Order: sequence, then C-alpha cells, then structure tokens
Amino acid sequence: MLATIESVNSVVNNFIWGVPAMLCIIGVGLVLSVRTGFLQIRKFPYAMKITLGRMLKKKEASDGAMTPFQAVCTALAATVGTGNIAGVAGAIAIGGPGAVFWMWISALLGMCTKFSEVTLAVHFREVNEDGEYVGGPMYYIKNGLAKHWHFLAYLFAAFGVLTVFGTGNATQVNTITTAIDSALFNYNVIGEGSVKTLNLIIGIVLAILIALILLGGIKRIGQVTERLVPFMAVLYILLALGIIVLNIGHIPAVFASIFKGAFSPASVTGGAVGSFFMSMKKGVSRGIFSNEAGLGTGSIAHACADTRKPVKQGFFGIFEVFVDTIVICTLTALVILCSGVPVGYGAAAGAELTISGFTAVYGNLVSIFTAVAMCCFAFSTIIGWGLYGARCIEFLFGTRVNKPFMLVYSLVAIVGATMDLGLMWSIAETFNGLMAIPNLIAVFLLSGVVVKMVKEYFETEK
Repeated sequence: MLATIESVNSVVNNFIWGVPAMLCIIGVGLVLSVRTGFLQIRKFPYAMKITLGRMLKKKEASDGAMTPFQAVCTALAATVGTGNIAGVAGAIAIGGPGAVFWMWISALLGMCTKFSEVTLAVHFREVNEDGEYVGGPMYYIKNGLAKHWHFLAYLFAAFGVLTVFGTGNATQVNTITTAIDSALFNYNVIGEGSVKTLNLIIGIVLAILIALILLGGIKRIGQVTERLVPFMAVLYILLALGIIVLNIGHIPAVFASIFKGAFSPASVTGGAVGSFFMSMKKGVSRGIFSNEAGLGTGSIAHACADTRKPVKQGFFGIFEVFVDTIVICTLTALVILCSGVPVGYGAAAGAELTISGFTAVYGNLVSIFTAVAMCCFAFSTIIGWGLYGARCIEFLFGTRVNKPFMLVYSLVAIVGATMDLGLMWSIAETFNGLMAIPNLIAVFLLSGVVVKMVKEYFETEK
C-alpha cells in the first residue's frame, strides 16, 4: 500500500514540479510583466522607497489587522525558511551553478506575480465574524471571478489545509530538532541515547509556543514575526557576507561559473550535470518553492494589512521576492561556491552542504550560529503557515473551526519532532504545487483588474 502511494505521488509530483508546470508559472509571470510594462523593473526604486520607508515608520494597526510591516514580516516568515538554506544547496548540486541564474530569472518574473497576488488579495478581501481582515486566492477568486470559477477557490483552500501540516509544520519542526541535535552532538553535550528524549521535549515546547502565538490572534502573530524575521535575516546575511568578504578573490570566477553553467552546465561541472533543462528546472522550481510567487500563499498575510491602497501593499510583494531570492538565496549560493567546499555535482544535497560552507571558513563554532539561524527560519515558517492554514479552513467551514485547527496544528509539532517523516515531505510538496494551479488561473484571468488598478494608482499619485 505504501509503495503504491509513493509511486502515485512520485508521478504527480514530477508533473506538478516538472517542465510544463514551470513554464506555466513563468508564462503567467511573463504575461503579467508585459501587461504592466515590467512594473517590477520600471518601478523598482519606487517599490524599495515605499516599502523600506513604511517599515521604518512606527504605526499601530486597527483592531483585526496588522501593520503593513507586520504583514510583510508574516509573509516573509513563511517564505524565508529552510528552502533558502537546503533548497539552494540542492539546486546547485543537481543543476550546477547555472541553476542560480535561472533562480534569478524566476524571481524577476515572480516579483510581478506576487505583486499582483498581494494587490488582488487586499482589493477583494473581506472582514470575518471576528472582525479580522481575511483574504487571499480563495477570496479574489470568489469576489473577482464569475460563479463558474468559484470551484477553484475551494480547491485552493482544500489543498492549503492539506499542505500546512507537512510543509508548514512537521518538516520544519524536524529541521529544528536536526539542527539542535547536530549542534549539541558535535560538542558532546548529548549522546545518541538522549536524542529521542530531547526531541520529544523540543516537540512539546514548540507545540506550546505555537499554540500561544496562533491562539493569540492576528495581532500576536504580527508582533512575533516583526521581531523574529529581521533578527534571523540580519544574522544570516552578516554570516554570509563575512564568507564572501574573506573569499572576495573567488567572486569573479563564481559569477562566471553561474552564467556559463546556465547554458552549458557540463563545462562547469565536468559532465556530472550535463542537461541545460535540468539546470533550468532546478533553478526555477527551487526559486518558486522559496519565494512562493505563483502559489498565492503570501497574499493571505498581506490581506490582513491595515491599508486602504491595495497597489501600495502590492509593492511589498516585489520587496519580498527580492529579499528572499535575490538577496538571501544568492548569499547562500555564494557561501557554497566561494568557500571551496566540494559540491559533489549530480548527487542530492541539502542543508549540510550550506553548513559545511560556513564551517569551512569559520570553523565548527559557527555550527551553533547556523543552528540558531535554521531554528529561527523554521519556526517563523511554522507561524506563517499556521495563519495560512487557519484562513484556508475558515474559508471552507467558517470561523468556528479556527481554534480547534490551531490546536491540532500545534500538536503536529510533536509528530514532526519524534517521527521519521518519510513520505510526508513528498506528499506535502505535491499539495504545495497543486495550490499553484487554481491560483495561477485566477491571477491570469484577473490580470486586467491589476493593470487597471496600477494605472489608477499612479494617476492619483502624480
């Protein structure tokens, strides 16, 4: 039975994250970019000005809402995660350095996709029975498209509920326990016999923390993410920049390998990665998996923002993809390629490759800091996806299920900490990809609304 599930999931997963799906995601991004006159490039300085400018302003949100800064931190909490550490390493190992180039291309188009998702989410949002703003793909499908398209909203919400327990929780908790175990084991703080007990304790502590944060409502979620996200991002960026500075002489050769490997992988990897399409597929898929442009999930957090200008909030979508992929994913790639650690092209790799890049330069002591960074990345992802799951199940069954869902979601942390996840990660990844299909159809159909709103916004801003 298990073997049958694995084989069926493998077929579906390969299609969802295969070349046709990648082309579909890139295609929608390209259509949106053309229709908005490549807004993400043309208005990039403006986007940085209003996003960074608003972040520095202290502002209290109204009841049932987050400040714009809290909204972007919650969305970044879910997107900036272990994919930035493990995902980039896997893309380079299997797709060669050229995968980084295709990651940049997917991010460039993804900026416009996420801008459109956020703009639509704020424009078509509603206020629920608890007085909180609710929005996202299911709401802009319901309120923006004709009735015969509404089934897409229910599909998105159903896939969302099925995804959060794996992608958003269990696998992230597993990453936290692995990071803590390896750091403590390296310094002989614990022995092998104590690992299971320690993991159970970690799982219980995390379950309590997750429940306290999520049950505290939208304001508490915003308050936690606005403190955690800047801390973890700055810590990771500083550590990565240190490696780049210490290996500055390698930078020209690294960028040469990225651009050359994008079109001729074999010339860089010695033939271990010889397929141009493999390099492109891995770069695009890992980029999308990291920044979530096209999945629509980030727009759920932005719909909670206390703002009356959907387009203005939409620019935070551009900022998010830029920070997640162009900044953090690129830094991860440079850590791996600059540090001189053997990559082992053609073989699967994960977070251990990125961590080895840090330890090769800083020594084993840095494993403690990388463990802290990975724990922050993973925990913030759990909180962000907890909000996404709550909004999806609320759309299907109403606000009465919110608290029971959050309690169950919190308890899944114990499962993630103590069990071998095996097939769960693969199935969650499949459902994650399935979420993109109804969302991309909706964003494509509503592209005219986005174009109109952008035009009206800049006419009033003059």
